[in-house]
Amino acid sequence: MIAGNMLQQVYNLVDTFVVGRFIGADALAAVGSAYTLMIFITSVIIGLCMGSGAYFSADFGGGRKQELKQDIWLSFWFILAVSMLISFIVYPAMDGILKLLRTPAELMEMTREYVSVVFAGIIFVFLYNFFAFLLRAMGNSKTPLMFLAISAIMNTVLDIYFVVGLEKGVGGAALATVISQAFAGIGMATYAFAKVPAMRRVNVATLWSGARMKQIIFNDLATGLQQSVMNFGILMIQGLVNSFGAVVMAGFAAAVKIDTLAYMPAQEFSNAYSIFVSQNYGAQEKERIKEGTCLAVIVSVVFCVAVSVFIFLLSKQLMGIFISANEVAVITEGARYLKIEGAAYIGIGILFLWYAYFRGINRPQVSLLLTIISLGTRVLLAYTLAPNTSLGVVAIWMAIPIGWALADLVGLAIYRK
Repeated sequence: MIAGNMLQQVYNLVDTFVVGRFIGADALAAVGSAYTLMIFITSVIIGLCMGSGAYFSADFGGGRKQELKQDIWLSFWFILAVSMLISFIVYPAMDGILKLLRTPAELMEMTREYVSVVFAGIIFVFLYNFFAFLLRAMGNSKTPLMFLAISAIMNTVLDIYFVVGLEKGVGGAALATVISQAFAGIGMATYAFAKVPAMRRVNVATLWSGARMKQIIFNDLATGLQQSVMNFGILMIQGLVNSFGAVVMAGFAAAVKIDTLAYMPAQEFSNAYSIFVSQNYGAQEKERIKEGTCLAVIVSVVFCVAVSVFIFLLSKQLMGIFISANEVAVITEGARYLKIEGAAYIGIGILFLWYAYFRGINRPQVSLLLTIISLGTRVLLAYTLAPNTSLGVVAIWMAIPIGWALADLVGLAIYRK
């Protein structure tokens, strides 16, 4: 699962590298801003799939084959409908959204070009993530990894071809992403229909249950809301970052990619832990959940401390991967972000575990509460201090670990209770 998410990050990392190196800092800032918006929109879909995945894991762990079949089909049609609705809403509102994000006028056209193309792949994001969570719930994490590996290679080759070879600019980078996502999404759906027994010989009419659909909608919306609130807070931070100009935007754009890649293994470890909790919750193996929780905390803490040291010591060198050496101001700003925020990865590592635990025992509303506390604190501090004190943009970077720490303490209190 860690390797799979690593490959998923390759989509935008390749865009960032190719755009930053072959088009320039302005294009990098535009793609970085668009990436934050893209993550917010797709997080809704991924959150819904994640919520259904907890049901799939519990059904599978409890050996409830008919319930698994029912949950798969009810979840599929619900999340598909939401994905289509998002597509119909996003495109007409595109210009308004970019203005709300305070996108600088000189970057507006470039950002719009990237976003308009990349959001055509929303349906493929749904297909891949829905079937990935289904297969992982049943113990198969290798197939999603295989499709992602091929897709990531496709994206890299197409990025270079469209941007460097055909000189299609940021639109070419977006097109490469969509084509690669289409392969992964359609490929995963085809595999699942062929290999998962619960997907075959289905009488949809007999599987319909209004009561079960309500449960799925509540659970999925709670998890989807948690994911979207988390990324909406990040989107608000992006709007504040944009107000500080193109240099800070470019530095933030590159640093966030490094940042996401650095703590991503802890995030995927927590997702694997959540599947473990869900399966054992379905099988009523409470002692195994307690034992697994202790081990999960140890592994996550050790990993996060090690990565924090690495990021803190090599922040400028890592920024140099995405930014030319002559862009000194951009590298300096990005490195400052990494030194402040990257030194506290233990906070986000523990928070991911809280999200996973409460999702695994069918308490997604607690995960939502922790997200609101974490992001609310971050946004409140950033918007209060950054424009009104001498800290400036540093206040934005400092607010992030403070939000993590507060949510961790609340999560611990609820867990102990």
